[in-house]
Amino acid sequence: MKIDAPLLPKVRLSPLWLAMVAATGASGVTAQETVYRLDPLQISAASETRSDQVVDAQQLERFQADDLVDVFQSLPDVSVGGSLGIAQKVYVRGIEDTLLNVSIDGASQAGTLFHHSGRLAIEPELLKRIEVDTGAGRATAGAGALGGAIRFETKDPEDLLRPGEQAGGLVKLGGFSNTEGYKANLTVFGRLNEQWSALAFVSQADHKRFRDGDGERVAGTDAEQQLGYLKLVGQLPAGQVVRLSHEVRTDKGERPQRPQWIVSGFNRLYELDGRRDTTTFNYGIDPAGNPWLDASLTLYNTEARIEQNVADRWGRYFGFTHSAGGDLRNRSQLGAHVLTYGVDYRSDKVNAGDAANRKGEEETGEVAGVYLQADYWLTQRLLLSTGARYDDYRLTDNNDQRFSEDAVSPNVNIAWEALDGLTLKAGYARAFRGPTTRDTFKIDRAQNAPDLKGERAVNRELGFDWVYQDFTLAAEIYRSTIKDVVADRLGGPVLYENIGDLTSDGFRVSTSYQWDRVYLGLGYHSNDAELNGNPLTVYEYNLLGNTVGDSWVADLIYHWNRNLEFGWQGRFVKGIRKLETSVGTIDKPGYGVHDLFLHWLPTGSDDLRLTVTVKNVADKQYLDHASNGDFQHIPGYEGVVGMPEPGRDIRLGLALRF
Repeated sequence: MKIDAPLLPKVRLSPLWLAMVAATGASGVTAQETVYRLDPLQISAASETRSDQVVDAQQLERFQADDLVDVFQSLPDVSVGGSLGIAQKVYVRGIEDTLLNVSIDGASQAGTLFHHSGRLAIEPELLKRIEVDTGAGRATAGAGALGGAIRFETKDPEDLLRPGEQAGGLVKLGGFSNTEGYKANLTVFGRLNEQWSALAFVSQADHKRFRDGDGERVAGTDAEQQLGYLKLVGQLPAGQVVRLSHEVRTDKGERPQRPQWIVSGFNRLYELDGRRDTTTFNYGIDPAGNPWLDASLTLYNTEARIEQNVADRWGRYFGFTHSAGGDLRNRSQLGAHVLTYGVDYRSDKVNAGDAANRKGEEETGEVAGVYLQADYWLTQRLLLSTGARYDDYRLTDNNDQRFSEDAVSPNVNIAWEALDGLTLKAGYARAFRGPTTRDTFKIDRAQNAPDLKGERAVNRELGFDWVYQDFTLAAEIYRSTIKDVVADRLGGPVLYENIGDLTSDGFRVSTSYQWDRVYLGLGYHSNDAELNGNPLTVYEYNLLGNTVGDSWVADLIYHWNRNLEFGWQGRFVKGIRKLETSVGTIDKPGYGVHDLFLHWLPTGSDDLRLTVTVKNVADKQYLDHASNGDFQHIPGYEGVVGMPEPGRDIRLGLALRF
């Protein structure tokens, strides 16, 4: 629902709402969407959440994003470990994505296939927007959002069609010097009639083994990826919108048995293939003149699988996850106040087995929730947002044990425009996650402790946003605790139990400045992620979190004219010495990585676009802090180290629109 102009003075959308809702400039390096234009502010049932950070399609296009590392490279408090696409894991404030609620167009991406690989797969070319909520937050974030939420939003046909245009197409060709690889995709889009439009997308990418910063080929890093995507959108009478999409993504290659580690004598190369199928239905209704009704319905079905052929040992082994569910919500506007309420449900199933018995082990779970979130203007400058959700979890595990847990998760946030342009913020939130399905590659030998309890997160934050003309400054300090976190202990039997409390403490500062054609951005994040007072490492506790050094991200973009822009981005991570782990002390050396881009419209029209991107300009040899640390110097742990990151990569992209 658009907020009509007469309401603007009443609720003071400028600058308080802009600072909280649309000022990605206050997020430092993610400000590209607002640097050159500010889209009309819209708040609807489907997009009413106020995200901490946003990445838009323009940012992804500049650096020719190809994987999750590229997608999140501009956010200092988000790290991606695992240089190999299928092994990549996302960490928000040091907390792994398994403890976040991740969705694509509202379709929840639940379940874990393999603890040594990632669980998220996305095609950056399809993305319109990525929203990241850090820490437990609003009731609308969904069930089990212990460490926050990540929402991927894909493009509609209308995002590609020009005014008055009935149909179009886009061919993109990309070359990658490091992997001697290529990527090609074709998008066809058009209006079927006045109400319906459609989009079809196909993509093929093929990469050889990449070279690290020392110029050495890294074994097990080749990949062949394919994707097909269809989307149908209907703009119906009475403010109704229908979206139906289906996506199939595959990833094939010869990888280490444990993809997040280097190839070694005990971690040999085998075929490892992944696939994800997602079908999503979205329906919204927002009739004009009815402030009580702004409803949306999301239904989804996601299936993912991983197949590994350990040919000289047990042969082929399969892991499957299946999630189906929905969310029904409505948003009512009561004058200047907003009330959002709804219900959601998700059913999960995981199974695994060998080629002769694909479904030898199985777990099933479900969660049903009801939620309410209110945004109430106490004065013209003081906004109170408060709400709660109730979630009921049920699980039947692979040993036929049955678990049932439920709890209420409240939250309260205050934003006060103390001065024109200066907004002070404070927040407190709880989140709950009951027993859920586990890693498919462990369920044939894993057990849940009979007294297994649900996990409970508590998040506290203080911060401010300051917008003065073309300058922004934002800061926040936070403390997040996940009590009774569930994991299996290193070196022991595969027993999932409540092992203690996970804490994530830190602060973030970001600033940006727009001067004529120049944009400058700088973000800094410092975090301590610990389990029971000890630093977290992904080796000791897969699927929980990791320790990352203080991180800086800087941006410099120059808009030469409407046809040419170029820029630089740097990411700098401070080293960590003598990090104590349960098996010994390790170091995490610091590093700085520089990227450049040039974006050119040779004909003065976006019918033809040329993009040149240089990743890792200095050919830096380094191990990302979000990857598995280096344990090789510890006796008995030779080969336990993550893969190094790729060295210099020159990417050439050509886009032809017709």
